Amino acid sequence: MSDRMGNFTGTGALLRLALRRDRIQIPVWLFAQAAVLGGSGSSIVGLYDTPEERVSYATTSASSVVTVAFNGPTSGPALGAIITNETLLVSVVMIALMTTFMVVRHTRQNEETGRAEMVGAGAVGRYAMVAAALCLAVLADVAFSALSFLVLLSFGLSASGALLYGVALALTGITFAGVAAVTAQIAESSRAANGIAAAFVGLSFLLRAVGDATGEVVRNGQYVESAWPSYLSPMGWAQQVRPFSENRTAFLVPLVLLFGVLLYVTTILAAHRDVGTGMLPVRPGPARAPRSLGSPFGLVWRLQRGSLLGWAIGLLILGVSFGAVADEVDDLISGNEDLAEVIEQLGGTGNLVEGYLSAIIGIGVLVACGYVIQALLRMRTEEAGGTLEPVLATAVSRTRWLGAHVVCTSLGLVALALLFGGSLGFAYGVASGDVGGETVTAIGAALVRVPAALVIGAIVVAVFGIAPRLAVPVSWGVLAAAFLVMQLGAVLDLPQVVLDLSPFTHVPNAPAASVEALPLVVLGVVAVGLCGAGLAVFRRRDLAM
Repeated sequence: MSDRMGNFTGTGALLRLALRRDRIQIPVWLFAQAAVLGGSGSSIVGLYDTPEERVSYATTSASSVVTVAFNGPTSGPALGAIITNETLLVSVVMIALMTTFMVVRHTRQNEETGRAEMVGAGAVGRYAMVAAALCLAVLADVAFSALSFLVLLSFGLSASGALLYGVALALTGITFAGVAAVTAQIAESSRAANGIAAAFVGLSFLLRAVGDATGEVVRNGQYVESAWPSYLSPMGWAQQVRPFSENRTAFLVPLVLLFGVLLYVTTILAAHRDVGTGMLPVRPGPARAPRSLGSPFGLVWRLQRGSLLGWAIGLLILGVSFGAVADEVDDLISGNEDLAEVIEQLGGTGNLVEGYLSAIIGIGVLVACGYVIQALLRMRTEEAGGTLEPVLATAVSRTRWLGAHVVCTSLGLVALALLFGGSLGFAYGVASGDVGGETVTAIGAALVRVPAALVIGAIVVAVFGIAPRLAVPVSWGVLAAAFLVMQLGAVLDLPQVVLDLSPFTHVPNAPAASVEALPLVVLGVVAVGLCGAGLAVFRRRDLAM
């Protein structure tokens, strides 16, 4: 027994260290997600304030394959069920990503950077590092569960349903933390570990989407009984709990059992490998590097191409899915004047289809900003990991190095905007009978929003240059704020001064509105100015670890 307990020696100290390292990052994640839940729930309460509107929502949602695939199975016309249907899946995906990144950061990344070997030289047990990472993830998941419980109670919903919502959310996050703990043992780099964990998240989402989309509509057309693929997915288990509807606690059991299995596998793998190594064999690279890697741009492209491909696949799927349903917008929201007004506010026009397309294109380009932030924060990773210093010791200047990251990321953003706009317009064109015209129109509308996305990227560059230690939380915090302003600004009737803080407020609502060049030029100038400020400080400051 003492030997087993010795394997966990130092867990408490490592947990305190992890809490200190993430003292800014975790609150940003938690309160951003709670704000999304609160804002979405508040808008739903206002949009569906009569029994007739709730019945209409349940009926139209259950009959729409696309809606069910992206929101989950409809569970009836109760207000709590509608809020769950609109928010639980988003919360589950966010908490899954949060916990997987967190566990990999405090396990595999520590080994990759050499910190684990230094820590292991002290009185630290074999399992202490992974145990501390899992404890941190559990604490974060429970904290978000508590915040969700309080937010749902503020809408006057039942305490039992709100508690079950929070428990399902927390157990799902804990389960995906177990997935990340396993991938951290398998892969030899944090990038590979995150990639495998993200693939598991995507597979879980896909199984659930297929199962829900192929499910059976029952109970007067207001309830969807999912097909068998949903019952193979942790995300599907969380949604099958159906808070505020049936409160099926039995579906919490598979989440607990799966976490137990993953925890056992983690201990077995951790006991049979050396620190710094993974269970998967490392594929050797080519004997000679291509000439393109001799330039900063070529190296940056090599580092970013995998991430860009992943974002491209996701945006392609989103574009086709939302474009295919655009022709049905009039039918989906008929009879709900409040929802029609929201689409009019988001899209900037009384034409529902054009307003829907404008709103979705804006959201798609805002999602692409996630790639921009991830790609540009690679600069901070290289600086903190010590790989930047040997690069700058060569003939590569700081200006060339930073410029390569900015140019490569900007080109990637343009490519993602073209892909999302093209896929959205093509799918809508197939449904409406004008493939060429709608595709060109949607591509143009997506490109119009690129200057606003470049401002988001320029903020990342500026913060990296001026205050590199704050680059990660500030960058993702800016994106979360822009998302909240875009989604909830008009619904919550926020002051114009608050709306103007988001660069997306200043771009034309194409294709619903005509395009003016002046706002785009101003945004471009702002982006260049912020990048210039970041570069000017970066050229003169010391490298920060």
